[in-house]
Amino acid sequence: MIRKFISRVLGRKNAGNRNQPAIIAAGQHGLQRDQISRGCRQTVEALQENGYQAYIVGGAVRDLLAGLTPKDFDVATNATPEQVRRCFRRSRIIGRRFQIVHVNMGAETIEVTTFRGHHGEQGEHGGNKAQTDAQGRLLRDNVFGSQSDDAARRDFTVNALYYDPSSETIIDYHHGVADLQQKTLRMIGDPKTRYREDPVRMLRAVRLAAKIGLSIDPEARRPIREMADLLDNVPPSRLFDEMLKLLTSGHALRCVTRLREEGLHDGVLPLLDVILEQPLGERFVVLALEATDRRVQEGKPISPGFLFATLLWHQVLATWEPLKSRGEPPIPSLFVAMDEVLHVQAEKLAITRRIAGDIKDIWGLQPRFEQRSGKRPYGVLQQPRFKAGYDFLLLRAESGEIDPAIGDWWSEFLHASDEARAAMLLPAAPGSVKKRRRRRRRPAEGSEQNPDAAE
Repeated sequence: MIRKFISRVLGRKNAGNRNQPAIIAAGQHGLQRDQISRGCRQTVEALQENGYQAYIVGGAVRDLLAGLTPKDFDVATNATPEQVRRCFRRSRIIGRRFQIVHVNMGAETIEVTTFRGHHGEQGEHGGNKAQTDAQGRLLRDNVFGSQSDDAARRDFTVNALYYDPSSETIIDYHHGVADLQQKTLRMIGDPKTRYREDPVRMLRAVRLAAKIGLSIDPEARRPIREMADLLDNVPPSRLFDEMLKLLTSGHALRCVTRLREEGLHDGVLPLLDVILEQPLGERFVVLALEATDRRVQEGKPISPGFLFATLLWHQVLATWEPLKSRGEPPIPSLFVAMDEVLHVQAEKLAITRRIAGDIKDIWGLQPRFEQRSGKRPYGVLQQPRFKAGYDFLLLRAESGEIDPAIGDWWSEFLHASDEARAAMLLPAAPGSVKKRRRRRRRPAEGSEQNPDAAE
């Protein structure tokens, strides 16, 4: 009832015809043209000047209406990828599952997509029929259609909003503006079917609900727990990308909490429950995610390697301790534990080699922070990942995992003068000083090299 009332107020016409959207004027929605990036406006204008329909679509419109700053801007058009490519000299077609065009406008890269059509139908522009696997997941989807088809193909109503900067109007096919005002995340179409098409939508529902402060509609929320195992069929690279978006959304703590509530953690981070069941582990992860959210909200850079290092650290500890208790050397056994934990995660998340290297560098520095005598601290300062490892150490100290005095010592050592640093060095532990190997004396010139041969 409330949605219908809001739709009438916002000017919905022909509500009985699903193909007739609400046209919402600038005075009603409040979004301003100058809130759109210059490169995005130029992309839309160029397509319109070439006779095509073009709109800013999806997350950017949603975020602006919610009072958030979009990370990027996407454009939807009735031009095919090849037609878009011909409109822009600096552009390229990418993608296999669904082709899109990246248009470079100065320092900006604008993602331009062609209106998508319905599955199983020949596209309006000659696109191919969609291909699915045995479970219904879309494998290839280059089916082009009309704007109303495209709106019906989008996942949530708040993502099916089209903004035309030339007229400053929003085109709304599925009551998305009303749902945004009611703080409701509603699925377009049958939720079970849409989750089968793309199981990542379940993760996206959690991320958007946490990011914008929305409640997931009961019809969209109910199937999530029972269909969570569909995530096993998603390529690890896609899961990793979605998990990275979730952790860098500025609401990582809320997202991780919602993952557990919806029963999705096993499909993304199988070890998350193990971590959060340990008092020290839970405090450590919470502190790390809170710090990450603060950095995002302050516009500071964040490190994916640091994030995953914090999430998985206590599982490394749980794997490392038994190895040490069996008498294995501490440092080699740490690297064995690191490899084992990352191997388990690789079955679910395709953590890139570069990020995995950063994670291992951060973990590998932790035992070295305990070595505060001789020249060893100076060597630690020279490590490329020292700052990330140092921040990680401070989190360990704050969570109660290690003696806070270790973190305090390194904070003072980091900012001290050369003379002060030398005075801070601790005495070497008994038995830790290695004996110097005696150099073998070279035989005197002219002496016999092989005494046994002298007969």
